Amino acid sequence: MLCEVADFTFPLLADVYYPIVTQGDLGEVKKQWLIDKTVACSLSSAGLKANQEVTPNVNITHSSILYGRTKNDIRISERQEATSITNIILTNIRDSSGTPIYTETAGVRAGKSTIFEIATSEPFIGPFGGIEYYKLVVRRSENQVSTI
Repeated sequence: MLCEVADFTFPLLADVYYPIVTQGDLGEVKKQWLIDKTVACSLSSAGLKANQEVTPNVNITHSSILYGRTKNDIRISERQEATSITNIILTNIRDSSGTPIYTETAGVRAGKSTIFEIATSEPFIGPFGGIEYYKLVVRRSENQVSTI
């Protein structure tokens, strides 16, 4: 398993999971999530001044969108296989000392790391034409029950 090292530009570490996709007896898609690597990253809030964290309605919803970046393309697994962003989850986001940053406070995963899905992943091209890092938009998964 690949494990990058945090530094001052990428101060956080996150575990990247990819699924083994199978089909059940009735045709339903089943995903068994397996950890592939740990990546160094930088993630921050998408700016809560404009948006409410909790939207009051019949179903109270909690929305967490983070902007961030990684050194390398997380769509490429450790085995150099390309994966769709819809088949990637991030969890166990922690600082360099191992302290979890985002944890669930209620439900099945209470006290465990929040599961995030990738909304966008695209390269940032520097002034000399090379890829400097990969920009991410990450959102909290509505399905926090995933077995990982």
